[in-house]
Amino acid sequence: MYGSDLDVLGTFLSNINFKLMGATAPIFYFMKKLLFLLLPLLSFSNDWGKTGHRIVGEIAERQLTNEVKEIVYNILDGESLSSVSTWPDEMKSNPDFKDYNKWHYVNLPLDKEYPDVEHTQDNIVMLIERATAILKSPTADKEIKKFYLKYLVHLVGDLHQPMHTGQYEDYGGSKIKLKFKGKNTNLHVLWDSNLIEDFKMSYTEWANHLENKNRKNTIEQKNVLDWTFESHWWAKDIYKNTKEEDYLSYNYIYKYQPILEQRLYQAGKRLGNLLNEIFS
Repeated sequence: MYGSDLDVLGTFLSNINFKLMGATAPIFYFMKKLLFLLLPLLSFSNDWGKTGHRIVGEIAERQLTNEVKEIVYNILDGESLSSVSTWPDEMKSNPDFKDYNKWHYVNLPLDKEYPDVEHTQDNIVMLIERATAILKSPTADKEIKKFYLKYLVHLVGDLHQPMHTGQYEDYGGSKIKLKFKGKNTNLHVLWDSNLIEDFKMSYTEWANHLENKNRKNTIEQKNVLDWTFESHWWAKDIYKNTKEEDYLSYNYIYKYQPILEQRLYQAGKRLGNLLNEIFS
């Protein structure tokens, strides 16, 4: 579930409130409780959310060479990286894209790393590697490249969201219920959207902020497996320091804002570098 899904659910809950006012109290409260319990399950396979993905796309596009930018615009029919960055999430409501939902994450036990686990289905690491190969292929047609370029932009962002390497049993933190500044959420949504949206900045303001703050820093490109190791390291730290029913506020933001900003900025810089390498 991403931002628009939460808005829809909120509207739905409001409608339920209105329509059930005439119903008996037990039915009314049962329906509200049922919907609340379903929320963590609906939130599985989350990601940075619209703002987070657009931050990554904006930072990446700013560093493309002029030559690569023209190639990318041609493949995307003039759309920007920030505008296409949310497309794979928007397609989740399309039944034809159901099989692609597992592309957005890889579930890892806390005591194992990616190479230690048998992978029996497609996952985010495999798809980043596949998309890279297809975009480099001289025989792949434009429509195939457009499809995989949109996914690549999105998935590089997803892989830098630590909870996308979370445990299977809690759906990457989606089952861990929390309160953030007094509002109900879960661990996955907290990292997907809550921490980012709390700053009340647009994605371009975020991109400016991160570029200004990191103007003297060099980001190591590394490879997809390294990105997975990094996210899983932080996922383990987040699990250790965030427990079921925790009430989180400014102390949590103070502790994890630097990590949030680091992962967003790394994702954008690495995506831009990867695209320059693919199309140069």
